[in-house]
Amino acid sequence: MHNYRELKFWSYSKALAVNIYDKTQNFPDSEKFGLTSQLRRAAVSVPSNIAEGSGRQSNKEFVRFLNIATGSLYELEAQLEIANEIGFLSNGNFESLNKQVSTVIQMMTKFKVKISR
Repeated sequence: MHNYRELKFWSYSKALAVNIYDKTQNFPDSEKFGLTSQLRRAAVSVPSNIAEGSGRQSNKEFVRFLNIATGSLYELEAQLEIANEIGFLSNGNFESLNKQVSTVIQMMTKFKVKISR
């Protein structure tokens, strides 16, 4: 078992989720149940799956939850592109959030390789 609070990529993913909430506050009200909700759910899913997986009994199970979190990151990446293209996110906010997504993916990928040996 791993303590998720000690995993740097968990902290980064939590910060990413908070940033997504911040950046989606000014999305149109018509998107409350659309893209805003999708972005927020995908973002919250990442640190949640890391935390849940860390409590599993084996590294194999933990990696399964990390794979789910990685899938949510790719989902988030696609949704950010859409939000940017339709003008809900500025290019600067898009690039900043996208960089955070990429950083978490890279960190988790390295960790998965490390614990899968």
